[in-house]
Amino acid sequence: MTSSGLLLDIPAPTALAGPSDIFTRRESNVRSYCRSFPAVFATSRGATMWDEDGRAYIDFFAGAGTVNYGHNEPRMVQAVVEYLTGGGIVHSLDMHTVAKRAFLEEFERTVLEPRGMAHRVQCPGPTGTNAVEAALKLARKVTGRRTVIAFSNGYHGMTLGALAVTANPQARAGAGVPLPHVRVAPYEGNHGMATDEALEALSQQLRLAEQEDGGAAAIILECIQGEGGVNAASPVWLRGVAERARAHGALLIVDDIQAGCGRSGTFFSFEPAGIEPDIILLSKAIGGVGMPMALVLHRPEHDCWQPGEHNGTFRGFNLAFVAATAALRHFWRDDTLARSVATNGAIVREALLDMVQAHPGCALSVRGRGLMQGLRCEDPALAARIGRAAWDRGLVIERSGREDEVVKLMPPLVISDDELRRGLAILAEAVHAAIH
Repeated sequence: MTSSGLLLDIPAPTALAGPSDIFTRRESNVRSYCRSFPAVFATSRGATMWDEDGRAYIDFFAGAGTVNYGHNEPRMVQAVVEYLTGGGIVHSLDMHTVAKRAFLEEFERTVLEPRGMAHRVQCPGPTGTNAVEAALKLARKVTGRRTVIAFSNGYHGMTLGALAVTANPQARAGAGVPLPHVRVAPYEGNHGMATDEALEALSQQLRLAEQEDGGAAAIILECIQGEGGVNAASPVWLRGVAERARAHGALLIVDDIQAGCGRSGTFFSFEPAGIEPDIILLSKAIGGVGMPMALVLHRPEHDCWQPGEHNGTFRGFNLAFVAATAALRHFWRDDTLARSVATNGAIVREALLDMVQAHPGCALSVRGRGLMQGLRCEDPALAARIGRAAWDRGLVIERSGREDEVVKLMPPLVISDDELRRGLAILAEAVHAAIH
């Protein structure tokens, strides 16, 4: 399953159920996650969710990377509750508020200044695809060009601009209209393509963009492709992409919507490569406890928007500012969380490698980094069986990849040692059961 809601094994629509099943009776057939996780959830805390019958589930999904700090993190919840009960303003468009000021000051102090980043902060609409749309518009405005270079297996959202740079053919087909002005280059490792081959293919696409459309406005990429199959790019390839963007006058956009906010082990997923993107996109976990929020970070020299030129009714959701500020204060003023992610990431990788070694004839492999890793199955049907077996045993885990062939592990970054090891044990049991 992917966050685009596309599943290979979604059943056909069923007849209307009885009057008690309001979901079947009234909710659109477009719903997807509830088909793979058929429970009615009621409460949650940390890395565990409980359904209305009291059954517990360990969460290796984390809202597709939204709940990095765990469900209902007490300090963030307290901050939001105090803000609400104190009469704090909730909706303000992009007017100045004390909540926005506190967030911007904390984000500058904790994230931007320690990394020497002068980027301006733009609040588009509250979702990841809103951030992508704003970034594409800004890149075209800055450069005066139309073409954007995207990558195979990339995923950037479901609105038309974001969908144009998304690779999934089923998602693209849903647009119902052409999705122009995008050229696709192979992501490193796609179909076994080596780093230098992928970079040469990118250079070719950039040259074609120059011949046909005066050049590329931007290159957009994920340092770890989440929905594309947990493909983690090497620092060498990322530096090569950045060098080519600069050489051809294209802005480099890093979509860190799923892999950012510590998911990969550093706050931004591109930090180990030492690159300096022109535009950085954040959403999902930046909202702290699941509050809708998105950010577009862009270099000050690219801040050529006219007032109100890109806007949205919910571009200043103050409850998200409050939760995000609490998250930064409690988790990013030192490197404690980053070190924990590195430790737990190593535990996850070791456990996945043990599963591969335990089933040598099944063509399993491990990919990803930090707490964004996956178990790839040569046979997508095996991945589906693993996912179902895991669910039956009380583990919430999704699949990704072009054919949903990768079982993707994304537990909350603050998962306890006990929850992590129990979840991995359940997954190992599910793999064994799915194979045998």
